[in-house]
Amino acid sequence: MRSSDVYLEVGEKRVFAVSLDWPGWCRHGKTIDHALEELEIYRGRYEKIVPAMGSLGKISVIGEVIGDGTTDFGAPNKLGPWDASPASRANRLRHIEILVSSWKYFDSVIKKAPATLAKGPKGGGRDRDNVAAHVQEAERAYGRKIGVRVPPRTSWPQQREEILNQLKLGAQDSGWPQEYAVRRIVWHIVDHAWEIEDRSVEMQKTPLQG
Repeated sequence: MRSSDVYLEVGEKRVFAVSLDWPGWCRHGKTIDHALEELEIYRGRYEKIVPAMGSLGKISVIGEVIGDGTTDFGAPNKLGPWDASPASRANRLRHIEILVSSWKYFDSVIKKAPATLAKGPKGGGRDRDNVAAHVQEAERAYGRKIGVRVPPRTSWPQQREEILNQLKLGAQDSGWPQEYAVRRIVWHIVDHAWEIEDRSVEMQKTPLQG
């Protein structure tokens, strides 16, 4: 079985284990061991997003980067030396294919989810349509990092198409290197897809009031 390169983004309160080979396969924990354990736990769920793209491989940690406040808040946020050189065209197109698969998966999750989702431990959390709106708005902001400026009321399919076209060009911008941009965009899509799935299940378990 081939290995899967993973790096660690180590903050003061949180550690992310991030796959370089499989954008979106990224989990966090309080320690390095916990983050790697969570990454392994989510292997099966991630494979459902990329069912026809082969084995994820055995996790191989290739390095660490120091995290920051965003890391501790809950989002992977740091570049590493592996982001210094552009990826091969084949790898770039493969990662774009994973991005498209993540969009399809997210849309399927939204379609099946109830409008109202279970609340978090402290009673918070967005409902389904608000999560979707958040993901769309975040993608619009991420697009600017690769040179895509989409007006606020652009439809989501058109916004996605513009991001996709820019990524296919392989253009670099002063913001994010393309491979990092794909990792960040797909992570955000997948993380919220899983959130909706989990909170949908919890909603089904919640007894009706009244």
